[in-house]
Amino acid sequence: MSNQESDVYTISPEMPAVFDGVKLAAVATVLYIIVRCLNLKSPTAPPELTYQDTALNRFLLKSCPLLTKEYIPPLLWGKSGHLQTALYGKLGRVSSPHPNGLRKFLPMMDGATATFDLFEPMADHPTGDDITMCVVCALPSGCTWEYGAMVGYIKKAYPQTQLIVVGFSLGGNIVCKFLGENRANQERVLCCVSVCQGYSALRAQETFLQWDQCRRFYNFLMADNMKKIILSHRGSLFGSSSNKMLDINLSRLYTCTSLMQIDDNIMRKFHGHSSLKEYYEKESCVHYIHNVNVPLLLVNSADDPLVHDSLLTIPRTLAEKKENVVFALSLHGGHLGFFEGAVLFPQPLTWMDKVILSYANAMCQWEKQKPQCLGSGGHTATATCQEEATQS
Repeated sequence: MSNQESDVYTISPEMPAVFDGVKLAAVATVLYIIVRCLNLKSPTAPPELTYQDTALNRFLLKSCPLLTKEYIPPLLWGKSGHLQTALYGKLGRVSSPHPNGLRKFLPMMDGATATFDLFEPMADHPTGDDITMCVVCALPSGCTWEYGAMVGYIKKAYPQTQLIVVGFSLGGNIVCKFLGENRANQERVLCCVSVCQGYSALRAQETFLQWDQCRRFYNFLMADNMKKIILSHRGSLFGSSSNKMLDINLSRLYTCTSLMQIDDNIMRKFHGHSSLKEYYEKESCVHYIHNVNVPLLLVNSADDPLVHDSLLTIPRTLAEKKENVVFALSLHGGHLGFFEGAVLFPQPLTWMDKVILSYANAMCQWEKQKPQCLGSGGHTATATCQEEATQS
């Protein structure tokens, strides 16, 4: 019996070894998936810049070094465009201060009321100039009259101020379209910054129905959120006084599973367009942005799950053709995330926050010294003056 027992005990230890091998393979698989999903092996790099070699752009790149240095996201999750997007969508800014502003109400021609918050500066600008930053985060369409009403109010209430216009996501489409619609809209505007926009709704609608980068899932989530917003304000939006909405059947809204369906059933009719194609064509900045002549910074992220790579040919081509345009494409950042941090916890200020302020300050400084470098007719006087501008 002892010999048999010893034989049994000499055989049994081999079974756990096989089991341990399975566990090790499972752990390795999970780690591999985590590394791939979090994109941990992706390197950090400065943004890819497209611009023309001009005195203004040389001055800009020297005054705004963030555009030429590495953007380093949080190590454990910051290289995932999905997590950057999700964190921004859920939390917005981290530890953001709550400024005290004054809410303004402006009646529109169609009976609606536009609202915006007006914040006074906490300190004077270093240049000593009166500067106002007009920011739009997101509006449900490319219609610019509400933004134009805000800008018009600012220009009238503060006749000495100069403007810096900034737009995020769909807001980027709005500010670029607003400036390009009418040359008068560019008066007293120092510069414009657009972040994470898609430039052409008509081109983007096809990519939003694809499962690549989970865009179809994002499309569903955003459509569901849009339905909640519309339905919660249906009394104001679709009241009896809104005659142009009489042909809209709100029951169709409940069955919409994409932004395109909502736009086709609700938004295009609200704005008086006969077809979805016409609505997207007329409300996309791609047909107006080439008319923008003020300094223009266009920023996108290569891992933005909402903006397809094919749409980025629009800003890249524009920057190659126009001297006033700089296109910056970061390797990471997701959609509007751009969080910075060492390992896990993000910093309160994002990379994008810093870039916008740095770019705006550079443009203010350029505007301050520009008269010294202009001859008659507004052209650069000498090559020497250009060189001085880059060295100042």
